[in-house]
Amino acid sequence: MCGRFALHSSPDELRRLFGFEALPNFPPRYNIAPPQPIALVRIENGARHFALARWGLVPSWVKDPKKFALLINARAEGIAEKPSFRAATRRRRCLVPADGFYEWRPEGKSKRPYFVRRRDRAPMAMAGIWETWAGADGGEIDTAAIVTCAANAVLAPIHDRMPALIAPADFSTWLDADEKEFQKAAALLQPAPEDWLEAYEVSPRVNRVAHDDAENIAPVAANSRAA
Repeated sequence: MCGRFALHSSPDELRRLFGFEALPNFPPRYNIAPPQPIALVRIENGARHFALARWGLVPSWVKDPKKFALLINARAEGIAEKPSFRAATRRRRCLVPADGFYEWRPEGKSKRPYFVRRRDRAPMAMAGIWETWAGADGGEIDTAAIVTCAANAVLAPIHDRMPALIAPADFSTWLDADEKEFQKAAALLQPAPEDWLEAYEVSPRVNRVAHDDAENIAPVAANSRAA
């Protein structure tokens, strides 16, 4: 699964990579957690746009979000048939920018956190889906989930799942919600190539959402691990 991630690239860097026109202003984040707002890129009126959505998908048919489980991840396997994800997967796909994500490796009764990033330090694009939930009072809220797949060889020793990462050359295929092209988009939900990523242990301070600074992604030396 993906339950925490970081996004510290500048708005201008993301605009160049993802190809949206706006230049949003947002601070670097090192401990993004649900149900906080997350940045995403989606198609609006035929063009790519930057947007914010609450992390935790709420399908449009839900009557009371307070009584509905927070869907922060959507498993790629069978995603197009599951009632909670079916409509969004076929019509409302998005990319979730990140500079890396955290996973925890079980060790006895505890878990050690690891940060996973691209070897070239470039931002990554996690596959996402989004929905707009409308309340009886007319109020609307955009919500999103990150799509996950089986872990690749880099992640497997830490966790058995990982976000499905979309290569820049495939951005349009994933974002284009054309029913005729859906199978091409679904085929992208595969473990990332091993040479894309690196993972290293970080401090357990990341366990607290209140800790949201660059110290979270600093490597922990083997001889100075925190208990």
